[in-house]
Amino acid sequence: MSAPSRRARGRPRDWNDKTAQNTIKSLDRAMEVFEFLSENQGLSLTELASETGQSPATVYRVLVTLEGRGLAEFDPGDQSWHVGARAFVIGARFLRRTQLVDRARPILRRLMEATGETANLGIVQNRSVLFVSQVETHASIRAFFPPGTLSPLHASGIGKALLAEMAPERLEAILDGALEAFTAKTLSAPDELRADLGRIRERGYSFDDEEKNPGMRCIAAPVFDIHGEAVAGLSVSGPTARIGADDVERFAAPVIAAAAELTMAIGGTIRPRS
Repeated sequence: MSAPSRRARGRPRDWNDKTAQNTIKSLDRAMEVFEFLSENQGLSLTELASETGQSPATVYRVLVTLEGRGLAEFDPGDQSWHVGARAFVIGARFLRRTQLVDRARPILRRLMEATGETANLGIVQNRSVLFVSQVETHASIRAFFPPGTLSPLHASGIGKALLAEMAPERLEAILDGALEAFTAKTLSAPDELRADLGRIRERGYSFDDEEKNPGMRCIAAPVFDIHGEAVAGLSVSGPTARIGADDVERFAAPVIAAAAELTMAIGGTIRPRS
């Protein structure tokens, strides 16, 4: 007599049955709203309801539930909804398996060893930089941006490197909003920031000179995908005592090289400088 076949643990007998009886309709509708929000951020409740074909009451309950979990955020200024930072925390568990983060780890480590400073990898999240990986320096005084940390685009090295490569319409949409001044050196005036972005495009790297945190400097360069679009940024950051104003170009060379190496590692195309 043959032994009965064993089911994989965690799988019910009707594992392959994908009919409606085995789906949670309310959860399915919620995921539809969440996925649509991730692709079309900055919409009002009315717009989300209309685009997803669900009632405003249903969509509102979904959004409030997502907000409670940190997966959605509401901007009271313009009454719009956005994906929340918690979505990254969950997504980061998948990012560990993805090409960008995996390919970046050894490059970040070599960059840290070459410069002696903390090396960072960040991507755009709305109007902020979302740090997704970091290799810390061995020095006792260091910059610390653990994965999941958000920093304003206009006041960070990676943020400015990515702003400099943005399509004009997207850049202007960001500059039209309020640019908070965190220190006396923050470029919070749009024209001043535009001028700096022009210089960044010409030389291929950005420089955060105590613009977010007093006593800290950062040098960053963009990473490009197969279409030549900036999808991430690499940087080194550290205290002004070790990154002097005269040391910027010396630090910039390995940062640019590391960003180019990661670009090639993910099959990207480096965009020519202006």
